[in-house]
Amino acid sequence: MSGARRKTRRRWFRWLWLPPVIFVCVTVLQVLVLRFMDPPTSAFMLARHWDALRDDSTGFELRYQWRNWDELSPHLPIALVAAEDQNFPSHYGFDLAAIDKALDSNALGKPVRGASTISQQVAKNLFLWSGRSWLRKGLEVWYTGLIEVMWPKQRILEVYANVAEFGDGVYGAEAAARAFFGKPALLLSASDSARLAAVLPNPKEYSVRVPGPYVQRRAAWIQRQAGNLGGAAYLEQCCGTPGVAP
Repeated sequence: MSGARRKTRRRWFRWLWLPPVIFVCVTVLQVLVLRFMDPPTSAFMLARHWDALRDDSTGFELRYQWRNWDELSPHLPIALVAAEDQNFPSHYGFDLAAIDKALDSNALGKPVRGASTISQQVAKNLFLWSGRSWLRKGLEVWYTGLIEVMWPKQRILEVYANVAEFGDGVYGAEAAARAFFGKPALLLSASDSARLAAVLPNPKEYSVRVPGPYVQRRAAWIQRQAGNLGGAAYLEQCCGTPGVAP
């Protein structure tokens, strides 16, 4: 092989390696920065805002107010965990037992059941888009792994409580508490928190303000589950107690 051909091959080899290296560096930096800086927005918020602009929804208002861990009601994080991810304190981003159950349920032809953890939902909400493509799922797995490695559990749950959508254009506990209950997130009761968590499967279909039979049943179930887990004490070891400054 001539020297010119060898040089060309080496040059192409370097170019092939460059995009993956850039991708790793950029994504690691994204996650590292948000470990310490509160996100000013999220991918889902930007997408919702774009949809409103595209549909000429002049009355649309996106509401989002960040609140730190010690400014959240102690009832809210346990309600979110009871509703969405009861093994949150012990898993490393992926609940393998829940995934096995979901696969068994789906194989039997029962309604499609998800097994997404709170860590996965944070990754998706912050950095990705909605949808079911293999590319999006692969990126979700990558970002989830970075989040679990680089963030403590308290930070993951704090971010989730602040970026989750509780109503059309209503993001985070503070905006939801103000919009639906007329109070700050710090003063949410156990029943308020359970009702917020109950709409998370589809906050555009289910209403916190006017809860239908499904939301009422699910909120009652969430309260029972939170109690069975031990209430806010269930999260003390991994996350500390919200509503109390460290």
